[in-house]
Amino acid sequence: MQAQGIFTVSDWTPTDHTPPITTAASVGHATMIKTFTGDIEGRASTQFTGALNPETGAGSYVALESFDGTIGGRTGTINFLHTASTHGTDRYDEKLAVVPDSGTGELAGLIGSGSIVIDPDGTHHLILELSPAAVPEG
Repeated sequence: MQAQGIFTVSDWTPTDHTPPITTAASVGHATMIKTFTGDIEGRASTQFTGALNPETGAGSYVALESFDGTIGGRTGTINFLHTASTHGTDRYDEKLAVVPDSGTGELAGLIGSGSIVIDPDGTHHLILELSPAAVPEG
């Protein structure tokens, strides 16, 4: 099942985190609240950690999201993680995956991957490719 949604960030709250080691890419953490519309309808609470070199614009992030809503007509909660890097104007080495065994309700048992696509106008799309988890033979 493929599902696509547009999301907006309604809250970005940096946390007070100073790592004990300083590098050229300063590390920061924030919590986010996102709202989704489309085939993916609901909201997510996100833990976001990134490292960014302010001189070059290069950096990477990792995020873990807890989603509550409907995906492709199925209602429940689920977690997914995503990461990507940038040279400053691009996006590469992207990965997005559903956290195994994290779903509840009609989202229970789903596994999958996906991507985040950002339009030139700044619109953010979440694209998920989901399927039922294989049951190991026992």
